[in-house]
Amino acid sequence: MTDLVVVRSKIKDHAEGCNVSGDFANALNDEVANLIRKAAQRAKANNRKTVSSRDL
Repeated sequence: MTDLVVVRSKIKDHAEGCNVSGDFANALNDEVANLIRKAAQRAKANNRKTVSSRDL
C-alpha cells in the first residue's frame, strides 16, 4: 500500500447513501496513486514538469 492520497472520511460523503467496506479506501487509494504516477510519466514524456488535467 502507498501513502494515503484519498481522505477516508470523505469517501462515504460521495458514496451517496451506500455503505463503504473497510477495504474500499485502500483499493481506491491504490487506483488514485496509479493515476497520479501515469499522469506524471506523461507530463515528463512531453517535457513538462507540471502535471495537468490533460495528463489524465
